[in-house]
Amino acid sequence: MSTGNEIERESEVPIFSALLTPHRSLNRTGFLAVMLFLSVVSFATGIVFLMMGAWPVFGFFGLDVLVIWWAFRVNFRTARASEEIVITPSELRVRRVSHRGQVAEWVFNPLWVRLDQDVDEEYGLEHLYLISRGRCLSIGGFLGPEEKASFAKALIQALNAARRGPTYNPVT
Repeated sequence: MSTGNEIERESEVPIFSALLTPHRSLNRTGFLAVMLFLSVVSFATGIVFLMMGAWPVFGFFGLDVLVIWWAFRVNFRTARASEEIVITPSELRVRRVSHRGQVAEWVFNPLWVRLDQDVDEEYGLEHLYLISRGRCLSIGGFLGPEEKASFAKALIQALNAARRGPTYNPVT
């Protein structure tokens, strides 16, 4: 039974929305170029050692290329992680997807949330935490110090806008 006074949570317009993903400087084309270069150099060097009679070295050069390929694959797999942070006038929702696809979601009231920051003198902003009613959630773990500072500034502005509440503009 509805009294008509309930707030439609799905129809709320987000005040702030951010999708945080780990930065990877090497794309697929760059990966293929690096692996091709390493393969050619390792093969040519391995042939030189094979001609000198050190045939086991040839196999170790192939093993090195295989280990580097595996390390890049693990790196690309971990890049699938993400954090989505959405603030509406009535809730702050954090949705974290791990690199394995596991999803965790937290919902806070933006009126009760504060953003806490750990700042190191040399390194800069190290950690961001959302704190609400005794619960503490670390966010933006894979961002760099400058990115965390910029994100923290935008998040504080969005939380302040949520605390002010929705604005009514009859002209629109």
